[in-house]
Order: sequence, then structure tokens, then C-alpha cells
Amino acid sequence: MNPIICMTNIVKKFGSFTALDNVDLTVGEGEIVVVIGPSGSGKSTLIRCINQLEVHESGTIEVDGHMVKRGAGLAAVRAEVGMVFQSFNLFPHMTALQNVALAPVRVRGLSWDESNARAAKLLARVGLESHASKYPNQLSGGQQQRVGIARALAMEPKILLFDEPTSALDPEMVGEVLDVMLKLAQTGVTMVIVTHEMGFARKVADRVVFMDGGRVVEQGPPKELFDAPRDPRLRAFLNAILSH
Repeated sequence: MNPIICMTNIVKKFGSFTALDNVDLTVGEGEIVVVIGPSGSGKSTLIRCINQLEVHESGTIEVDGHMVKRGAGLAAVRAEVGMVFQSFNLFPHMTALQNVALAPVRVRGLSWDESNARAAKLLARVGLESHASKYPNQLSGGQQQRVGIARALAMEPKILLFDEPTSALDPEMVGEVLDVMLKLAQTGVTMVIVTHEMGFARKVADRVVFMDGGRVVEQGPPKELFDAPRDPRLRAFLNAILSH
């Protein structure tokens, strides 16, 4: 499996707090990597460094052969990396269709007609074809998040990053978003997913990465990690989260 993301010795600090402490992570092309761990362990910071929404202090990040750093080359990297946020981040004054169509027009130079046609297909793909003309405040949280996924797909990225995409949703809406992600995982796109949904992680991941204290503590296939965790911190985390 060819590596498409290579993170080496990544350090990220917020003041005196070290969010990432010499983290190494390599993701193969087409691999589904799920990142788990307690709150404050560095999971979201890790994936936000991949497209420089957070700027790392030291270490190197390569995405599809391009060195990731602030500057002229960053736009090219970001065009290949779609991101789905926990808080949806849709433009409230735009319809679902317009939210999905905007970036390919602005970044890829598509015509509005071409981008609207692509957006309509993507909304159908996430089960929202009948909601294309609705505004975000007319959609449920689960529907807004599915628009967010369609928007990320509109740029035809090589990599999709998911930052706790179900954490802001009511419990009954979680399943509809996870179903869409499960279908995406079967298309061959590279995905890095931060989530607390352990059942989903077990089902979809090629590899699960457990973080604690800003470090990668343990990683491996989901069956190995969930059924026979080696590190005591991972065992304690799984006991706590799976006992609820």
C-alpha cells in the first residue's frame, strides 16, 4: 500500500500545553484509519495538522508527495484533502445545493452549471436529493452533516478527514451519517476518522490508532485492538467507553 500521508515527529503546542508530542503516523492510499482516545488526547489536532488548520511546531508532514507547510503550495494540498467537521460549518444563507457547489467553482474553476450538476448527484448519493433547495436551518443535524460530507466530496479529494462527525448530533441522527460514511469507505477513498463510535470503528477501519497524552500509544487492526488491547491505558479507555 503506497503511503499517501506521512507524519514524522509532529509536535504541536498550545501555550505550555503539548497537544502532539513527537507523533508519527503513516496512512496508506485507500486505507481507512480510525483515531480513538479520550478527550484532549490530540486526535482532532492531529488531523487538523494534515491540512494545516493547525500549524505544527516541528516535524514533517507529506500528503501525496507534497510537503505540507504554510505558503504557496498549501492550496494544492488542501484541494486534495476534504474535511468534514463536527459542527457542520455550512453557509446559512446558501441552499444545500449551493453549499456543495461553491468550492469547485471557486477552487477548481468549474462553471456553476457543471458544479450544480455535480452537487445534485452528490446530494442524491447521501440521500438528500429532495432537500437540495433547503437552507441549513430547514435541515436536521444529521441532514446538515450529510450536506457537509457531500461538500467535501465535491472537490473529488484523494483523502477525506472526519473530525468527530457525529459528536454534535442527537443520538437518533448518528446512524444516518455513519451509514453514508460506511458506503464511502467501500469506494477506495483514503479516510482518517476521529470518532467515539467504537462499533463503527470496528466495522469500517483497516487500522485503529489509539492516542493518549498527545502520543500514539497503540495501533493495529480493529479486532486485535478491541479484543486484545496491550496497553493498560487503552484497556482502561475501552472499559470506560464500552461499559456505558
